[in-house]
Amino acid sequence: MNFWNDRNVLVTGATGLLGSWVIDALAKRGANVVALVRDHVPKCRAARSGALERVNQVFGCLEDHDLILRAVNEYEVDTVFHLGAQTIVGTANRSPRSTFEGNIRGTWVVLEACRQCPTLVRRVIVASSDKAYGVHDKLPYDEDAPLVGRFPYDVSKSCADLIALSYFHTYGLPVAITRCGNLYGGGDLNFNRLVPGTIRSVWRDEKPVIRSDGRFIRDYFYVKDAAEAYLLLAERLESDELAGQAFNFGNQTPVSVIELVDRILQLMDRTDLTPVILNQAANEIPEQYLNCTKARRVLDWSPACGLDDGLRETIHWYRAWFEQTRKRCQDDF
Repeated sequence: MNFWNDRNVLVTGATGLLGSWVIDALAKRGANVVALVRDHVPKCRAARSGALERVNQVFGCLEDHDLILRAVNEYEVDTVFHLGAQTIVGTANRSPRSTFEGNIRGTWVVLEACRQCPTLVRRVIVASSDKAYGVHDKLPYDEDAPLVGRFPYDVSKSCADLIALSYFHTYGLPVAITRCGNLYGGGDLNFNRLVPGTIRSVWRDEKPVIRSDGRFIRDYFYVKDAAEAYLLLAERLESDELAGQAFNFGNQTPVSVIELVDRILQLMDRTDLTPVILNQAANEIPEQYLNCTKARRVLDWSPACGLDDGLRETIHWYRAWFEQTRKRCQDDF
């Protein structure tokens, strides 16, 4: 039987990059999805793909305890994917307070609402990040590495991660944690990020801009693979007694920023567009990548897409999106 059929599932951050793919996957599997939506973003993938039209929507903020409790209780939620967060490093640097409110307070609010409905909630997946580990000399990170975030965004994810573990150890809340590499894929409309920004620059016949010195190393993880990893972990959480555990998910193919930009330029046949390197990035970790052995061993999980295949699909998505956007603008006039 389909695990998700008729299951009541709450997804926070439903209009974000990962959230849009998760609610889409859940809806296709027959789940009764409740999507927490803070802002109406008509251009987002969840709206344009029609995914939001197929799910129940609750409008409000993560920090609103009464709202979250009402959503869990009234929709009789069985499973929670807590994906909502302020995810932009630059935004966190400019506004640490709002980042801490959303990422830290928002996490305990969701967990507290789940704790108050113990007869309903059977599994909670909390989205942490590789940034929660902070800076370590030993790479790649495994799940036992200390959580020592230093900069505002990193600290917010370290705290959220630890709070989730606290709710398991103190109250027995059935929660598991995901720590993913840098997500990319169709639907990310924050063009300050490297992958969508580079693709848009090429589309505009412009040189791509690199904020850092180009030498930062990351593990770039395709969003469709991430969505499937989240669903798999939720499916296995109860039967395999995985509550209270964290899992790394990524491609395990770390590349530098300049290497990633060069791959995109090659895949788009525009190697003539030499990147502009600003070397202005601040408060970011120079090298981060993950050891995903635990997920492979315990969950029998592996990513379906290699980096080049994921980038090809992503480029295809953005080309279609840019064409559609341009046509809509022409139709408006």
